[in-house]
This record gives sequence, structure tokens and C-alpha cells, in this order.
Amino acid sequence: MIVDLDDIDRKILRALQNDGGLNAKEVGEVVGLSQPSAWRRIKKLEEVGVIRGRSIILDREKLGFDVVVYLGIKLLAKGRGSIDDFERAVSAIPEVQLAQYVLGVYDYRLKVVARDLSDFERILRRRIMTLPSVGNVESNILLSDDTSGEALI
Repeated sequence: MIVDLDDIDRKILRALQNDGGLNAKEVGEVVGLSQPSAWRRIKKLEEVGVIRGRSIILDREKLGFDVVVYLGIKLLAKGRGSIDDFERAVSAIPEVQLAQYVLGVYDYRLKVVARDLSDFERILRRRIMTLPSVGNVESNILLSDDTSGEALI
């Protein structure tokens, strides 16, 4: 279900996308509303599911994860049980930051973080290649990331 948003809702969403830590008073100041009005609108956006939560963005390099690799995974078997087993197993690997079931050459796209290339090799050999039904794996090492964020509005 698509939710109808007015200009004020869009301004609120832009403000929260830029800084998810803003409280209702601060959002109100940015968009020109009182604190109670901003709070009610934010609450409504949460209740209808437009805002699904707030999070913080960590600096992976400052935490020692200098390598990002995107993997294309082709499964050997494609039954519901194989897919469920793969998804359950991949979700238990902390270095896998993102797992997407996709249509195309590969069945899954994974984003894996590692401390260095030898750490990635260990993750690949001991964790990824041993996942249920894994067939072909293609690796793409991230060289640079020029995205400024994931703003939708």
C-alpha cells in the first residue's frame, strides 16, 4: 500500500534521513512545526510503516574492516528447502552485512566485510563455500564507495 505524503511529511522524512537522531522538537524547528505537531506526524509515519526504525551508521574502517566484497552466489539446488537452509545459514555469518535474493545470473548477492584480503579468504573458504547448496561464487572487491547516503525523499 502506497502512503500519501504531503510536503510537510516529505520535509520531516528528509530531516530524519539526514539525522535520524533528531527529536520531535528539533524536527519541528527544521520543518516549521511545533514539537507536538511534529511528534504526531512522526508517530503517524511510524504507525503506517513509512518510518520502520532509526539506526546509526558505523565507520567500518575505524572498526578495522578495510575490505568489502560483493559476492554473486549461484545455488546448486533451488527448492524451497535449499533456499531456506541457505538463508538460515548465511544469516548466522556476522561478516555478511547484506544478503539479497535476486533474479539474474546469480541467485544471491552478498555484501561481506573483512579486516583484510587474507581474512576475506578465510571467510570465503570456511564460511561461504560451506553454506548449503552453494555452487558458483563470483567476487567483486569494492575499490571505492562514493555514495552519499540512501535518501529516498
